[in-house]
Amino acid sequence: MLILITVFTYFLLLMLLSRLTSRRSDNETFYRGNRQSPWYMVAFGMVGASISGVTFISVPGMVLLSDMNYLQTCLGFILGYFAVAFVLLPVYYKLNLTTIYSFLLQRLGLRAYLTGASFFLLSKMTGAAVRFYVVCMVLQRFVFDALGVPFVATVVGMVVLIWLYTRRGGIKTLVWTDTFQTTCMFLALLLILYNMVRAMNLSPTEAIGAIANDSHSRIFVFDDWLSRQYFWKQFLSGVFIVVVMTGLDQDMMQKNLTCRSLRDAQKDMCAYGLAFVPANLLFLSLGVLLVLLARQQGVALPDNPDELLPMFAASGQLGTSVVVLFTLGVVAASFSSADSAMTAMTTSFCVDICRRPGDERLRRRAHVGVAVVFVTFILFFRLVNSTSIIDAIYIMCSYTYGPLLGLFAYGLLVHKKTDDRYVPYVAVVSPLICFVLDRFVAPSLGYHFGYELLMLNGLITFAGIALLQVLPGSRSQQR
Repeated sequence: MLILITVFTYFLLLMLLSRLTSRRSDNETFYRGNRQSPWYMVAFGMVGASISGVTFISVPGMVLLSDMNYLQTCLGFILGYFAVAFVLLPVYYKLNLTTIYSFLLQRLGLRAYLTGASFFLLSKMTGAAVRFYVVCMVLQRFVFDALGVPFVATVVGMVVLIWLYTRRGGIKTLVWTDTFQTTCMFLALLLILYNMVRAMNLSPTEAIGAIANDSHSRIFVFDDWLSRQYFWKQFLSGVFIVVVMTGLDQDMMQKNLTCRSLRDAQKDMCAYGLAFVPANLLFLSLGVLLVLLARQQGVALPDNPDELLPMFAASGQLGTSVVVLFTLGVVAASFSSADSAMTAMTTSFCVDICRRPGDERLRRRAHVGVAVVFVTFILFFRLVNSTSIIDAIYIMCSYTYGPLLGLFAYGLLVHKKTDDRYVPYVAVVSPLICFVLDRFVAPSLGYHFGYELLMLNGLITFAGIALLQVLPGSRSQQR
């Protein structure tokens, strides 16, 4: 009942914000927030939207498998955010885009445009479903199973809550709700850390020392280039993960495009890009403290790393206040990523696929349709999930965002006329080639692909498009 009351109260506050921000809303409000968003609010809210419930659950547990190696990827994030701010944002603002995939229409052609938008919809639907699965899983396990509520009902109920507060104001509402949700998430994280340190009878200085001296606090790996945790693999992958999952992602860029000017959007991007290392350091430090607490209490560590934090927090072992804070943190993080994903997918479907940006009736129907498909993907992921959730997202990202990386790179770097007739085929074949390589290289050469598969995927897409332009009979050759 305590968790239910927390969720219900939180939802009422979101509905109040939605009502205040969605007055006299129209498609321009839903899609672009009338280009009136303060950059500092966008930046703060984007931290919560980017972190999501996956970070709240999975990152603390990652120390069990790979220590603090994830910070190597986070360091790459910083360079990636600066690249987005000073390479991609100027292009988007110059062209005054509603969706970023309109760039592909102007630069490469209609088929490339539709291919890019389609891959975004697939990528975002998959990633957002995985992220939102976290909060549904936690609530189901610790609340609704005891009440006899089926998982399907939990998922449908949670998605309906999001649909209710985003259906009118769209992106304008999300700028404000994300700020509120990010505040709740970090407040919950800091108070959980405080309660953890108290439960272990440590002072803050002693807790920092205990984390630093633990074997799980290792960050850098320079001694094994074949390892998935090798520094340069993780660092460069972090750069490209940000470029594709932020700079080439309508969900992430839609909020940045609501800023009043390019300069404001660049300040927003750089500010929240720099926040990722300290934010993830806090989550990983929490994971090390949980391992130390388990040793202190003689508690067996879970087989699934994603269960490390829920095992202590949601079970009540750290007190009632931590149960409330854990619930608040997970729900805030999950809602802030899922609501913006649903809004961005609705925008892309109406503007890019249907090409009817002014049709409000279509927008309302599409928003309902996106919610229905979202529920379907969450239920499907429950059936097939067999790995760490955050790893699953980045693995899928490597396959589905790779073609977007190749398309945008070609559009930005090659300025010749392009024949885009075969672009859809290249975009489909490229992930298949990567999948085959991933399966055969490890057994034969002993090399294990990590997140760098994303870069390889983009390179193959780029090379495929370039190759088609020089073949005899291509339209670019005829011109």
